Amino acid sequence: MSTRDDHWLTRPGTIRWLWIIGCSVLAITVLLQAVIHIKGYFGVDGWFGFGALFGFFSCVAMVVVAKLVGVLLKRPDTYYDA
Repeated sequence: MSTRDDHWLTRPGTIRWLWIIGCSVLAITVLLQAVIHIKGYFGVDGWFGFGALFGFFSCVAMVVVAKLVGVLLKRPDTYYDA
């Protein structure tokens, strides 16, 4: 009988390899832009690594906005008590 901690995705070695593989794929994607010419339509979107930077900062902005919305919509712990 296996426990919940025995799942292959929860092992520290697997998590480490997933980080390595994920970061490698992202780095290769950015470095391929040195070989494959990207034609930008707005000027800045043709810069080297623009897609990676834009994606990163968009993700950061979404997290910040979600935190702010959470603060605005938060209800007290006793909101649903009768």
